[in-house]
Amino acid sequence: MNDERFSLTHELVGCLPIVNWFVERVGLTEILERHLPRDDVRLRISPAAVVGLVVRNLICSHRPLYALGEWASPYEPAVLGFKPGEIEGLNDDRVGRTLDRLFDCDRASLVTEVVLSMVAEFDLDVSRFHNDSTTVTFHGAYDQADGYTRGGKSTPAIRHGHNKDHRPDLKQLLYILTICADGAVPIAYRSADGNTVDDVTHVKTWDSLVKLVGNSSFTYVADSKLCSAEAMGHIARLGGRFVTIIPHGRKEDTWFREFAQTHVPTWEEAYRKEGARLGDPDQVWRTFVAPTPSTEGYRVIWVHSTLKAARDANSRQARIEAGLAAIEAVQARLSSPKSRLRTKVAAEEAATAALGVARASRWVGFVVNEDQQETYSQEKRGRPGAETRYRKRVKTVFNIEAVTKADVIAYDAATDGCFPLISNADEATPAQVLEFYRYQPNLERRNHMLKGPQMVAPVFIEHPHRIEAILLCHFLAMLIEALIEREIRTSMKKEGLTGIPLYPELRNCPSPSAPRILNIFASQERHHLVSKGETVQVFDPQLTQLHQQVLELLHIPASVYASPTTS
Repeated sequence: MNDERFSLTHELVGCLPIVNWFVERVGLTEILERHLPRDDVRLRISPAAVVGLVVRNLICSHRPLYALGEWASPYEPAVLGFKPGEIEGLNDDRVGRTLDRLFDCDRASLVTEVVLSMVAEFDLDVSRFHNDSTTVTFHGAYDQADGYTRGGKSTPAIRHGHNKDHRPDLKQLLYILTICADGAVPIAYRSADGNTVDDVTHVKTWDSLVKLVGNSSFTYVADSKLCSAEAMGHIARLGGRFVTIIPHGRKEDTWFREFAQTHVPTWEEAYRKEGARLGDPDQVWRTFVAPTPSTEGYRVIWVHSTLKAARDANSRQARIEAGLAAIEAVQARLSSPKSRLRTKVAAEEAATAALGVARASRWVGFVVNEDQQETYSQEKRGRPGAETRYRKRVKTVFNIEAVTKADVIAYDAATDGCFPLISNADEATPAQVLEFYRYQPNLERRNHMLKGPQMVAPVFIEHPHRIEAILLCHFLAMLIEALIEREIRTSMKKEGLTGIPLYPELRNCPSPSAPRILNIFASQERHHLVSKGETVQVFDPQLTQLHQQVLELLHIPASVYASPTTS
């Protein structure tokens, strides 16, 4: 029988004690309070607490601003950084006005304080940075997002540009992110107008990194947009080092591809690892230093990857097959009695267009043959007889035949798997330069986190200055997630663990991500036994052996899940 004198209440705790542990280590709450003071008596909730809530929401499970109150209501207020009763005052209008304050504050100083505090607390290695950009796509007109100025600060202009999600029909902003090579932890970010090209962003980004770390001795790694005389020269003149890839078509690229037709480069093995699957050959990277420097005088290092060589060959073969199929489709059109391709020029144009769609024009050509087809018909109606006369008709028929360009195929195959790096880091060996560049995909995973778990788009905000503020919150959330990943992976490496059973069915996870780590804590609750309006007993979340192992690897005491009355 139920005793009506008692009731049991539940408060969600989830993964927030883990998030709060890293928030406190960074000192994020104190920094936000300094830059967003509670200086207005009309404020029911501290602006720093609201921004902290937005950051926590982005880490745990992104919800639109209008749904933050609904998301926060099941949680214990303390784990959200709120006082009892404050969550009821949370609404989208209050959050929006807090984003106004966040935009108006000295955001550059705020980010600098957070990053410097993080570097000192976690002893991050800031000797190498990796930079890349991605696009944040918007649905809607955004006619007012023209880069207007608010309080002396310009807002980003949401415009059409080269969309990296292949959505040229939508407007966008450019999100430029820089990480350090120690755990791929975000170090700096900035947004730019939607039509900004990557070429012009690197000088400003590099200058800001110099101000952040206080020197220019770090190595700056970026994609091929860095390979311009202006950007590379700026970094080199001011004592910096860079590593980037030479885009296809530059003089250095053309020279090597001609050189490889008649010479065998003296490759040196730089890196080797086992194949992705059992029985696959080892993946090998080799380097070759070009005998002559680049046009600007920098060292050019060619790299050959067996993995890329197989991928290049397979890609070319697939395009060749698609090109041959495209020519066959054009021939079928020509053979049809209802064909509208009645001239040689029309047939050639159709074949050229088909090869362009198949992206096979470089390796597949065609020949249009012209034949004369004779047909006979009676001059008059009736049953044919010995005296029947026939009329001869001659019709021009076109046939198209595909031709593979064997010389071009052989030319390209000679440099399958090759790509050129350029760097002024002369003290680094070719293998080290390759190692620098091979870390670049870790930055792509950070951009994936931005667009995946954090769901940066679609943006349910109208005003660009608020969008700029919410992008800062995304950066802070990404920073905390990266620190969680770095901490657990570093601990696993020290303890010699090849993985922990984080996947369903307790399958092994060799490289835990922040969403995967936090997900196993998502359902943790604290229960209160209440009698006559007073708490009689508190039941803390029950941690399994896996929970305890993860906390130990994160160097977090299990007491973070204990209530103040039981700890």
